[in-house]
Amino acid sequence: MTAKDMAKITINLIVIYVIGGLILAYVYAKASPIMFIKAKEEKEAALKTMMPEADKIEVIGKWEPHHKHAEYYSAEKCGEVKVTTVKDEKTGKMKEEKECINAQEIGYIVEGFGKGYSSYINLLVSVDKNFTVKKINILHHGETPGLGDEIEKDYFLKRFEGKTIDTLVVIKGDTADKVEAISGATISSRAVTEDGVRNGVKMLKEKLSGGEKEQQGEEHQHGSHS
Repeated sequence: MTAKDMAKITINLIVIYVIGGLILAYVYAKASPIMFIKAKEEKEAALKTMMPEADKIEVIGKWEPHHKHAEYYSAEKCGEVKVTTVKDEKTGKMKEEKECINAQEIGYIVEGFGKGYSSYINLLVSVDKNFTVKKINILHHGETPGLGDEIEKDYFLKRFEGKTIDTLVVIKGDTADKVEAISGATISSRAVTEDGVRNGVKMLKEKLSGGEKEQQGEEHQHGSHS
């Protein structure tokens, strides 16, 4: 094979790689916004299931468990919901707008991450105003099928109801007040319980108890008027 042939093959390979890279970049550019919107819609739907009795769920802060972006929310129940019909300036169609009157805070929701056996487990936790767990929901994970993925099952999720910071501890075997580990998946169980849920609840309690909560509420109220 001559040097000219080698150069020709090299050029052809470079062209193929460049074209392939451009195609991948184009596909990603088209798919990325769709994936982002879908993930956002899934998260919003999950938030509603965390505290269905709430009329309004609003972001009140951000934090970074395991250097990952996460948010926490206030859940409120309206004393009265006022519905008005207004014209949409963009479409020209009439639409309903709801106003929450005399809203009362009934609890909080926090997004968290726990470091599992083979993935970071993304989850949501809802608590009442005393920071007692009401419900948890696993959003995404990559734990081992047949073992770690049992964290999604109802029998495990129900073990968190009524738990507090002090009782969010994994125990191997039967336990009356702590969280029983999934058989053969202690690491995944602990990632959810102690890393994801307990750290999320602890952060909420530290941020929203006493003076810090009042200060944050004032900042949130000021921001809503600006």
